Amino acid sequence: MRLLSYLILAVTLITELTSCKPVKKEKEEAKETMMKFEDKHTYAKPQEAVITHLDWTANVDFETKIITATAVYNIKTAESASKIIFDTKDSLNIIAVRVDGKVAKYEIGATDEFLGAPLTVELAKEAKQVEIDYKTNPTAAAVQWLSPQQTANKTTPFLFTQSQAILARSWFPIQDGPGIRFTYEAEVTVPKGMIALMSAENPTEKNETGIYSFSMKQPVPAYLMALTIGDVDYRKLGAHTGIYAESTLMGKAAYEFAEMEDMLVAAEKLYGKYQWEVYDMIILPPSFPFGGMENPRLTFATPTIIAGDRSLTALVAHELAHSWSGNLVTNATWDDFWLNEGFTVYFERRIMESLYGKNYAEMLAQLGYQDLLETVDDYMENNQPEDTHLKLNLDGRNPDDGMSDIAYEKGYFFLRLVENTVGREKFDVFLKDYFQGNAFKVMTTEAFIIHLKANLLDSATYTSIGADQWIYGEGLPDNLPTPNSNKFELVNAEIEAWKNGTIAKKLETTDWSSHEWLHFIRTLPSGLSFDKMKELDTTFRFTKSGNTEVLSAWFQHTIKNNYVPANQVMKDFLVSVGRRKFLTPTYTALKESGKLSMAKEIYKEARPNYHSVSQQTMDELLGF
Repeated sequence: MRLLSYLILAVTLITELTSCKPVKKEKEEAKETMMKFEDKHTYAKPQEAVITHLDWTANVDFETKIITATAVYNIKTAESASKIIFDTKDSLNIIAVRVDGKVAKYEIGATDEFLGAPLTVELAKEAKQVEIDYKTNPTAAAVQWLSPQQTANKTTPFLFTQSQAILARSWFPIQDGPGIRFTYEAEVTVPKGMIALMSAENPTEKNETGIYSFSMKQPVPAYLMALTIGDVDYRKLGAHTGIYAESTLMGKAAYEFAEMEDMLVAAEKLYGKYQWEVYDMIILPPSFPFGGMENPRLTFATPTIIAGDRSLTALVAHELAHSWSGNLVTNATWDDFWLNEGFTVYFERRIMESLYGKNYAEMLAQLGYQDLLETVDDYMENNQPEDTHLKLNLDGRNPDDGMSDIAYEKGYFFLRLVENTVGREKFDVFLKDYFQGNAFKVMTTEAFIIHLKANLLDSATYTSIGADQWIYGEGLPDNLPTPNSNKFELVNAEIEAWKNGTIAKKLETTDWSSHEWLHFIRTLPSGLSFDKMKELDTTFRFTKSGNTEVLSAWFQHTIKNNYVPANQVMKDFLVSVGRRKFLTPTYTALKESGKLSMAKEIYKEARPNYHSVSQQTMDELLGF
């Protein structure tokens, strides 16, 4: 037995010594690369002084639209550290700063358009704690204060935060980089009759005091710290899942998202245990600028995904998948954003395939493919080829600029190419090990490449698939996997039949899902006459659709083809819905169709209903 052990050891040593890149060396190289990154979007210098835990005590005043708070940070410092730097934004009002209980000197630096201003605090030797008293500005970019009229119940005001990418610094002083993780505890006081919720362990019902306590035991980056306050109820959906919603929406929401537990089970079967204990979701008012936000333990979601037929729940699978890709293994900087979103789109579609079959997932992939082609064309036409790279360079820019279909869809198709190259079984083992081996850590693009070569692709294969061109090159490589849905082929046949004279009501559209309808609308020919538009609308009632994806796609035709009967519905949609995914193409269509004055008139009325994230994009688009 001893001789056998020696032989095994000898073989192992020989293998390591003769390999081109020893596994041990690869792992050390990857770890070193992960630690050597510069985040250009935070003033913090974590290698000198970094936060490790936050105790946050806050009072929320809806009358003044101000949060008054104290943030107490446990910190870790290098031996030579003499200061710690926090990020602030939007005139965050710093009242007092203490270090280890003693009044400390601090300085607020010059303000940058995107980064805000640095808050530099002097540290005594071996300092352990920094305490900051402050107040938010009523116009803090992350925070939206809503009147009762802007909610579903119309009775109580509402608040929610949206911190991604670098807006957390507008509602608390923080080292606001995705590569800096911390745990937190919180106590939040709100008006009676309302409930406060955070990306943490949450209450499930209102109390009499209006004081709520929270705990997030797993370390998270600042962009995943979230707060929402309103009059909402809770309903348990499964062993680990539940939904918060205003009472008038609860029935619809509980029906729409009844399969959340099934999604969680499917996700765990694919890539390992869910490590956040609970997966709840809250339905926010329609001004929320995104489809969803993957705040740990409590996904924030737009009501626009409530279609009545569970047809838009891929978004839930997407936010759930972020519990592994993004929340568990996080992009080190916003230049590496594709590591969050490309992996998440891939994971989302695997969940949907597991629950609803290959054809269903391929429909989602084909719609994503259409979005990707359009995005790449737009960037190329606007002379922005560098924005089609997976690894971005956002130095001097708002990192929000990198949140495009490139990160999501080009990232997805690159991972799909890798899967096609090595086989699904091998790729699944790799991904599961990737998530588990890097849990609660950050990842750079360069570290991922090292990890990929060490654990899945040899150098020859990596080169043969053109991986560097995918990651660092512009446009779409020639070996882009092409999704194909049999269901969409049937839709294409019906479109051709209609174009060749078959009247709309004779088309075979029975049992079409919203994805098939979306493909149908996207594939309609341009320049349709009023009569053709009216025929489609009378038959399929697109203008009266309750599905926001379908409605938004339909507006692209109604605007360009001057289909006036849809104008009022389009205006009402833009005034009430703040989801940027729908606003951008609709306002763009108005602008490009010579209707800029109409767009500005609508926007003037709608703008107060939008979160600052959407306002910023629309202001730039419309020159407002």
